Amino acid sequence: MTFNDLIDRRGTNSTKWDKMERLYGVSPEDGLAMWTADSDYATAPCVIDSVRKAADHGAFGYSWMHPDYLNAIQWWMKTRHNWEIDADWILTSQGLGNAIALCLDVWSEPDDGVVIFSPVYHEFAHKVNKAGRRLVECPLVRDGDSYALDLEDAQSRLDGSEKLLLWCSPQNPSGRVWTPDELRAVAAFAERNGLILVSDEIHHDLVYSGNTFVPMDVAAPDARPWTVTLTAASKTFNIAGQRTGNMIIPDAKLRAEMRHRIATLDYDPSALGVAMITAAYSPEGANWVDEQVAHLDANRRLFDATIAEIPGLWSMPLQATYLAWVDFSGTGMDHGEFVRRLREDARIATSSGPGFGTGGEMFERFNLATQRARVEEACARLKHAFGDLQ
Repeated sequence: MTFNDLIDRRGTNSTKWDKMERLYGVSPEDGLAMWTADSDYATAPCVIDSVRKAADHGAFGYSWMHPDYLNAIQWWMKTRHNWEIDADWILTSQGLGNAIALCLDVWSEPDDGVVIFSPVYHEFAHKVNKAGRRLVECPLVRDGDSYALDLEDAQSRLDGSEKLLLWCSPQNPSGRVWTPDELRAVAAFAERNGLILVSDEIHHDLVYSGNTFVPMDVAAPDARPWTVTLTAASKTFNIAGQRTGNMIIPDAKLRAEMRHRIATLDYDPSALGVAMITAAYSPEGANWVDEQVAHLDANRRLFDATIAEIPGLWSMPLQATYLAWVDFSGTGMDHGEFVRRLREDARIATSSGPGFGTGGEMFERFNLATQRARVEEACARLKHAFGDLQ
């Protein structure tokens, strides 16, 4: 199948499509699901083949983090990101949401402060709040067509009770690729304030030409004593439903603390998730990802061109991810009105900007990881819904 072959995900217990009406009032019968971050096209053939092989075998007993799985992760990080890691550094969680929750559990206590730079992935705040920790928002600043750090302002917001920094790289929702100097500055900020730095790098494979993603551990290897990196194949290969992610922890003390917590919870990764990731992190998987990025690049260019044609709307130029961050402040409308137009007139479900924290109040996030025809349809609907601004 190609990236443009339409797949009907309705009625398959897809969160993205089958919960859309309940959450946003947009029926899957005539609506477009452009909210939660998974893709509408089939995963790589090598991954599908691994599932067929497992099904043909027919026995689904206990499995483990076997050497082929660990070797595949090492190979991927080295060949795709110039990052050499030891197999011993790799711990597996039930997806990165679970990994974030585990980090909060292991390295903080109730009422401890947890630092985020907003607007940022909404699950950071959700996880912090659900764990009974105190959210410390440090706003990013608009710098031309992107965001920049203001670490002096961030420092002024801390009171010394903070224990963790949740960092997003590449940045969600803006698609910002941080430079090595910026990453080193964040690592130094964490050290200065005694923070465990948890770097969520789940979108690291979806980077557009002209931009280079650098893992935090590559940019700031001296920060290993206080750094934990989270990675997954879930966004890259559209296998988020397998709930399998990795915590890569070079520091022996931090790793032992996390390994102990995982052991007390009696968690091991699913056999099917391990098989799919082993197949994904391969030369065949790499070729498929390159083709996917080309497809996403064309989608974002089409979408951005349409947004640029609608007065008052502006889309932040993506350097990475498939998540377009659209500013509606130029319309003069309040959040309720432009969201009403999106949901009732355009019949598009998007991720609500205010959920990403300070700085997201006048934005909506659009998922472009879909077929070209659906992007074209979304563009036509947006033009119609905001036609009075022409």
